[in-house]
Formats: sequence, structure tokens, C-alpha cells
Amino acid sequence: MLPKPTIGTALRCFSTSSRLSAALVSNIGKKPIQLPPSITLAPSPTGLAVTGPKGTTTVPYPEFVKLDLRDENKTLAVLVEDPSVKRQRMIWGRTRTLISNAIVGMTEGYQTPLYLVGVGYRVALEVDPLGKRPGWTGQRLNMKVGFSHPVYVPIPEHITLEVQSPTKLLLSCTDKQAIGQFAAEIRKWRPPEPYKGKVSSQVPFLVRYCLRNKFLMFCVSVRV
Repeated sequence: MLPKPTIGTALRCFSTSSRLSAALVSNIGKKPIQLPPSITLAPSPTGLAVTGPKGTTTVPYPEFVKLDLRDENKTLAVLVEDPSVKRQRMIWGRTRTLISNAIVGMTEGYQTPLYLVGVGYRVALEVDPLGKRPGWTGQRLNMKVGFSHPVYVPIPEHITLEVQSPTKLLLSCTDKQAIGQFAAEIRKWRPPEPYKGKVSSQVPFLVRYCLRNKFLMFCVSVRV
């Protein structure tokens, strides 16, 4: 007769975090960052100043984050003092991503197109009656997105906006987080409508249509 397995051998752990690897690393933080020739870095104990053709920005980070320039200043490695500490591993990957985004923003910049899809939807760029004030450009968007009144959205000073057509906007900025936040503020006025597909969205965007008849309702996804 075969012996009955004990509880310790019968239980099986399905958690991926229960097994610690030999080297505790961040899968994102360990990747080196390629430095373009037009970028200049000025590290400090609490932040990194990134200077490029489009300006200068600073990426803050804690004191336990260390930077290492390699391959004759062609690549940048982000390190931490003690990878076994969970908080340091968490900030390790985030800091690497923020530095990479800042380098791309200071060299190429970021662009986000916005499309207004709906009957009668229109957008126009006009002068803000409040004028130019700290943090704002003095211009605003006048959007008609299905309400009984127009929607006015002031434009922050760090955003460059171009109205390419009455239903298409092009946002430009050197800060990836800032351009995404402003695009989300515009989009929240008209979230995707699943039955008619009316939406003010970034592209590509997947609109989920719900088709209903007397007996059933089903959904299909359409890219706009």
C-alpha cells in the first residue's frame, strides 16, 4: 500500500510571488536606457535634469536610486541600493520609466490625436474671455458634443493644440503624463456610448456597440 501524502506535500502553492528568485530585480528597471546624442543629463542626489532640443525637465527620485552611465555615456542604467527591499524594487521600475519618458519628450515629444464621432459634433479653438493667466495659454476649446449648450475647455500652457478639422484635434507636449491627462479631461465630456457609438476618443479606440432586438442583445467591437 502506498503511504498517504502528508499535508505539507499535498498542498501546492500557485502564487508566483511565493518563490523568490536568486537575484531580486525589476524587469523594467534592469533595462538600460539608450541616450541620444542631443541629450544632456545632470544627475543630483534627488533628481535628474534632462536637457534636449525641446527644453529641460527634471525627474525626481529617492536617495536610494543610483544612476550609472555606461558605454561612453551612450546608455544609462538605473540601480537601487538594496533590491531585496520591496519599496525599492517598486520605485526602481517607475523611475526608469519616468526617465525614459523624459528623454523621449525632450527629443521627439508626444502627440495624441482626438476624434469627435457623432452627429453634429464640432470643435473650434477660440480666445478665452478670462485672458492669459498663470498656467493657461489664454485660449479654449469650444466643443459641441450633443448637449444643449457648448462645452468650454481652457488649454494649459504646456499643451500645444491644433484643430486639424472640425472633428479632429492634435495635442502635442513634452510631458507624457500631462498630455494624457488633458486628453482624458476632453474625453470625459463624452465617454464612449455603446449603442450609437458617439464618442470623443483617442485613436485607435475600440468602441463596443450593443445591438438589441426583441429576443436578444449582443455586442460587437468596432475600431474607429
